[in-house]
Amino acid sequence: MSFFKRIFSSEKKETLDKGLEKTKTSFFSKLTKAVAGKSNVDDEVLDNLEEILVSSDVGVDTTLKIIRRIEDRVAADKYLGTDELNKILREEIAGLLAENNTGNETDFIVPEGKKPYVIMVVGVNGVGKTTTIGKLANQFKKAGYSVVLGAADTFRAAAIDQLQIWADRVNIPIVRQQMGSDPASVAFDTLQSAVAQNADVVIIDTAGRLHNKVNLMNELTKVKRVMQKVVENAPHDVMLVLDGSTGQNAFEQAKQFTAATEVTSLAVTKLDGTAKGGVVIGISDQFKIPVKYIGVGEGIEDLQVFNKFEFVDSFFK
Repeated sequence: MSFFKRIFSSEKKETLDKGLEKTKTSFFSKLTKAVAGKSNVDDEVLDNLEEILVSSDVGVDTTLKIIRRIEDRVAADKYLGTDELNKILREEIAGLLAENNTGNETDFIVPEGKKPYVIMVVGVNGVGKTTTIGKLANQFKKAGYSVVLGAADTFRAAAIDQLQIWADRVNIPIVRQQMGSDPASVAFDTLQSAVAQNADVVIIDTAGRLHNKVNLMNELTKVKRVMQKVVENAPHDVMLVLDGSTGQNAFEQAKQFTAATEVTSLAVTKLDGTAKGGVVIGISDQFKIPVKYIGVGEGIEDLQVFNKFEFVDSFFK
């Protein structure tokens, strides 16, 4: 099926295959048991499949969509064999992701006419936010862009220090102030510095707190407003980082943050260490927000641009 033509380099594809190995193994071992002794896709097989998808953290609503699609195909072909179930699932999941218009890119690119291109990164502590920023900065630099980091998570000294470590590692400039400083002030200084340096990309870290949605909303709104004094329409992307290994908890975090601020893209991390990779499918479907990046390993190169066709190809390989 040309729909699934290989787009990534073989090295990136191998990393993706390896990163989804736990999810794939868990899913297909359950699926094998579900169809054991069955030749046709009947109600019992569909009930079992529904349970498997939900337990793989695809999410209830998305699971029901997939099941309905397969039911329609079974209704059209009463003798649909269980040996065809993998192929059907693959097609329906790919179709669902395609409808959500997410994960089309294959490279780290910056839209034309937006310089500097400003990314504000949000997410709770512990999801891999700082690591994702560091890896993203590395990928943009490798692609030939000049990058500036802004340490606007001023509520934790560790957050500032961790971002400094990544800036040193990737060898790019960082704007930082003391712990407890006004995050909006850091963002303002970062953009001024980026403009002065004629930088291509700015990545701003923000505080990862969800204790009070109103406070979070006010804080992020203030950061945005101050940035727009320097760069019109900044930030161009508000990226929410989610920990894929937390499964349903990632859904809850997405709900909280999308209620608090306008999120325009998602990065799902830590997919390599979990059997919960199905969460990418559910989050993409439920929130209608593009999944831009996925973390499939601990190496500096293991943040990948999410491509839905490659993802499904690796999942069903």
